[in-house]
Amino acid sequence: MSGDRRGIIGIAPGGLSRRQALAGIAGTVGAVACPAISYGQADAIRIGHLTPVTGFLGPLGEYAQMGVRLAADEINANGGVMGRKIELVMEDSVNPQTGSAKAERLIERDKVAMIIGEISSATALGIGQIAARTKTVFINTGANSDAIRGKDCNPFMFHIEAANSMMVQTVGNYLKAANMISGKKWYMLTADYAFGHDLLKVAKKYVTANGAQMAGEDLVPTDSADFSPYLLKIRQARPDIVASNLAGNQITNFIKQYAEYGLQMPITGFGFDTAVAWGAGQGNFAGIWPLIWHHLVDNPSSKKFVEGFSKKYGRLPENQAWGDYNSLKLVAQSFAELKSTDPVKLQEHLRKGAKFDILKGREGYFRAYDNQMIQEMYAVKAKDASKMKDKWDIYEPLGVVPAAGTDLEVLAPEKDGTCKMPA
Repeated sequence: MSGDRRGIIGIAPGGLSRRQALAGIAGTVGAVACPAISYGQADAIRIGHLTPVTGFLGPLGEYAQMGVRLAADEINANGGVMGRKIELVMEDSVNPQTGSAKAERLIERDKVAMIIGEISSATALGIGQIAARTKTVFINTGANSDAIRGKDCNPFMFHIEAANSMMVQTVGNYLKAANMISGKKWYMLTADYAFGHDLLKVAKKYVTANGAQMAGEDLVPTDSADFSPYLLKIRQARPDIVASNLAGNQITNFIKQYAEYGLQMPITGFGFDTAVAWGAGQGNFAGIWPLIWHHLVDNPSSKKFVEGFSKKYGRLPENQAWGDYNSLKLVAQSFAELKSTDPVKLQEHLRKGAKFDILKGREGYFRAYDNQMIQEMYAVKAKDASKMKDKWDIYEPLGVVPAAGTDLEVLAPEKDGTCKMPA
C-alpha cells in the first residue's frame, strides 16, 4: 500500500469524532478498510494506535481513541518528551488479518516507536507476533485472553488490560459473598471467538470449583443482535444464575433484551466494559460485574483524568479509555527516564519492574514472567433504577481486589509454565 493513502490531519479542538475518523472507509476493503490518521509534526515521536472502531467492538474502540488522544494532548501541552511532540498514527484494526497487516505497515512504513491498543484477543495475538519479529513494543489495552499471556507470550507484548482469570477472580470474590455460586445452577452465554472461548474455560473452572453446577451454555456469534432464542432456552432451563461471557455490543443487546423479557434470575458477567452497559439504556443494567477501572475510583489522579476527559469530550470516561490513556502516559514517562525511544531499551525498562501511577490506590508494574500489568481491580453492582441520578449513574462500587495490604500478584494469572519468555 502506498504512503499517499494516509490522511495527515492536525488536531482540531475537541479531537475528531468517530464519524470524522471513519471518513473515507466506503469503497475500500480488507487491509485498506480505514486509512491511518496521523496527528503531529516534523521530528515528532510517532506512536502507532490500533483498535477496532467498526464492528461489534467499535463502541469500545471509540473510547480507546478518545483516551489516547487525551494523553497525547496532555503530554504535548507539557512540552512533549525530550522536547519532541507525540504524534499518533491511528488505524482501525477491523479484524485479525487486517490488524496484523496494519501493525506491520505502522512499523515498516510509518516508523512508529511502538504500538498501543487492540481489544480483540485474536487480533492482539497477530499484532504481538509482529511486535516480537520486529522487536517493537506493543501494549495490549483491551484483549483479555489468558493464552496471549501464556503459551502465546513474548518479550515485546505487554498487557495493561487484565487477563480473563483476573476478571473472574475479581467478581468471583463478591459472587461468593453474595451466596451466588455454591449449590447454584448456572447458565452461560459466551462470545463465539477466541476471547469468549478462553473466558468460558476460566469461568466454568472457577464456578464449578466453588460448588456450582452448569444448567446450560450457548456460544453466541459476534454478529448476533437477537438474543430471543437464547433467552427462551434460559427461561426453560430455569437456572439460579445467568452469566455473560459476551463482548462489546453483544453485552448491550443481552442486557437490554434480558430486561425486556422480564426474566427474574440474577445476572452477572465475567467480562465487562462500562460503555456497553450505558448503551443498554437507563434502568436496564443489573447484576454484579468486574472492572479494571471505573470513573468512581476515589483517587486524586483518577479524578483529574475524569475531569479532563469530561471537559474534552462532554461525557464520562470508561475503562477502555483508561487503558489507552495510561499506556501512552507510561510510555512517555519511560522514554523520558531512558532519554531514548529505542524499542529494545523500552522493553527492558518495562520488564525490570518500573512502577507507574495508573489512577488507582497503588502503582502498577509489568511482571517479567508474562509482561502482565500487576494492579488493583474492582467490582460494581447495578443501582436500582429509582436511585439513578442520570443515564451514567448505573452502578455503585463494591470494593477493591485484592484488599489493601495484600500482595497485588495474588490476582495475577497463575505462573503455570506455559509462558516461555526468553530472558
